[in-house]
This record gives sequence, structure tokens and C-alpha cells, in this order.
Amino acid sequence: MSGIAGDIDPKVKKKKSWRFARSKAGKTKAGSGDFFLTALVMILVIFGVIMVFSASYYTALNKQGTPYYYLERELMYAGSGLLFFFGLAMIDYHKLIKHATLIYILAVLLVMLTYSPVGASYNNAARWIQIGSITIIPGEFAKLGLIIFSAWWLTKKPERINEPVHGLLPLLALSVLVVVPVYLQPSTTTAMTILLILVGILFVAGIRFVYLILLGAAGGGAVLLHMIQESGSGYRSSRIASFLDPFADAQGSGYQVVQGLYALASGGIKGLGLGNSIQKNLYLPDPQNDFILAIIGEELGYIGLLVLLAVYLLLIWRCTKIALSAPDAAGMLTASGITIMLAIQVILNVMVVTSLMPPTGIALPFISYGGTAMWLFMMAMGIMLSISRRRKPDSGEE
Repeated sequence: MSGIAGDIDPKVKKKKSWRFARSKAGKTKAGSGDFFLTALVMILVIFGVIMVFSASYYTALNKQGTPYYYLERELMYAGSGLLFFFGLAMIDYHKLIKHATLIYILAVLLVMLTYSPVGASYNNAARWIQIGSITIIPGEFAKLGLIIFSAWWLTKKPERINEPVHGLLPLLALSVLVVVPVYLQPSTTTAMTILLILVGILFVAGIRFVYLILLGAAGGGAVLLHMIQESGSGYRSSRIASFLDPFADAQGSGYQVVQGLYALASGGIKGLGLGNSIQKNLYLPDPQNDFILAIIGEELGYIGLLVLLAVYLLLIWRCTKIALSAPDAAGMLTASGITIMLAIQVILNVMVVTSLMPPTGIALPFISYGGTAMWLFMMAMGIMLSISRRRKPDSGEE
């Protein structure tokens, strides 16, 4: 199987090299960046702010006494997210790769803080750390930290990609430092997402097929063990039960899923119109969060959902183009990891809202309310823009 391991094998001199593209002055050449990616991100952010306001109107009025509570905060998150976006776009991504170990250590420490006095719990899960009025979800930042660290690990010594003892096992062991604490919070979907991102990066890097099969078998076994362990009573079992038959306990564990399905069904093809959702009137809990897609479907219909998914597909395609035109292996793997993270998160959120998998905390990128998710994806897109500014001269991009 071909991949970066083959492309940068030092023993094969005639192979194409992924060396950093440097100018004579020793600095990375930077262009204007990918305008199309920037436009798509802006479209999603603006649409997200509008839908957060629409979805949260009655919830904010009921809980906070003002319909603008979530809107004001989402505008703040979007504004600060833009600073991350353009700030990271101006920074040479090689500097991030250079400090990959430090970035990953910080990600691990943040996850561990959820078990400290600053850790905060909500709905039987301890996924947050709270300092004053600031609340973040460390597991989200761990995704980006692992992407950057994996890119550094696999490009520092490319031959390690197919060395189980000196390459794969150490990388998998280091990933456990964030996966296990996140899983125990509990946040099964976030832990699963982190592992899927890692496997995706390894696949892009050119891991041997036999190792990929072994990783898949190990992952399947872990999922089976998880289902067996959680077959009794508990937080995760109620989630699984609500997925298998949400209408069996429509007023209990399946309530949120059922209300989300009602919203999608009542929207029909064309929707009820922007702002005219019925389920957001205190029927669907926290409609501005993970289930905001249901409100979008109710107000804008299946046509609106298809348009939104088309925008996501365009963004994923653009990210793929950036990965393919990256100036070196580190940029290619970082861009690939971010693309995989974006695609996985969109797919999982759609599956949760449509009851194709157990409900869990998985935000819809750029759309769902919340600072952590917004900052994560704005930072990720900023790094993508940085990579696009330093693409290969012969990539065919303008």
C-alpha cells in the first residue's frame, strides 16, 4: 500500500520527496491561502449563529429571562473563533509541528483536569473544566492535539509507520493517555472519534493492510466489550436503550431522540419556515446544542438539510484538495487528520439526530452552540488555511 512511508523512504532516492518547501531565505513561502475554504467557513459560522438564535429563543427566555442569552454568547464565541482562525492562518504550521510534543502534553493535562476540583459535571458526565465563568471541553482539543502529534511522529522518522515495536505501539500507547480518560468521563463518542482520527491518519500515512486489519479487529472487540459491560443499568445503557427503541420510553431515556424525530418529521420537504419550529418551544431539550440539526430540518425542511450537507461536502472536498497539495508530509498528514475529524463529526451528529446511533454529546461543526466546538474547528480551519498558503507550486491551485 502506497503512502508517505513510500514517498519519503530515504533508501529510495528517486522517489518523490515531501521535504519542506523553503525559500532561499530559509522561510516557508506563503501565498494568499484558500479563499474558497474561507468563504465556506464564514457561511457555516453565520448560518450557525442564525440557527442558534432561532433554536434557543424560547429556551433562553424560559431559563435566562431574555431570548438573546445564547445569541450573545454565540456571537462572542464566533468572534473569538475568527481570531483563532486568522491568527493560526498567519502562523507557519511547521512551528506547530515543531512543538507537537508540548501541544500533546497540554492536551493530556487538560483532559486530566476534568478529574480535578475544576472539573464540572452535567447530565451524569464529567467532561468539562470550569474556571470562573469559562467552561471548556478538553476532550475536543485533544482531537487536534493528537492530529498534530501524529503528524510529527510519523514524519520525524517515516519508517516507523510499519514498525510495530518502535512506531505503531508507542503511538497507540500515547493516544491511550487521552482516549481512556475521555472514555471514563464518560464520553464514548469523543473517545471513538479520537481513535477513528488516528486510524485515518495511519491509513493515509501508508500503514500496511495487515496492521489496519488488526487495528480494526481490536477496535471491534473493544466496542463489543463495551456493549457487554454496559448491558446492565447505568448512564451508557440508557443511551443504548433509547437508540434501540426510543419510543419504548418516550417520556424518559428516549425523550430527546423522539422529540428530535418529531421535529424532522414535521418539517417535511420545505420546512415550517425560519423561526417557526414547534419542538423548540420547550419540547426538545437544549435544541441549540447537539440536536440543532433537528430544528434546522423542522424549519428549513429536507431541502435545507440537503443544502447544509452540500456545504459540508464542499468544505470536506476543499480540505482534501489542501491535503493533496500540501508542501510536505507533515502538512499532508495534518490536513488529512483535520479533514477526517470534520467528516467524522458531521456524520456522527447526523446519525445521532436521526437515531442511527445512541445519543451522545457530538457537536455539529460551526453550527451547534458552544465555545469549545467553535474554537476547535476555527483553529483547525486556521491551520488548514496556513497549509494552503504554503502549497506546492505545481499543485495547480491559484
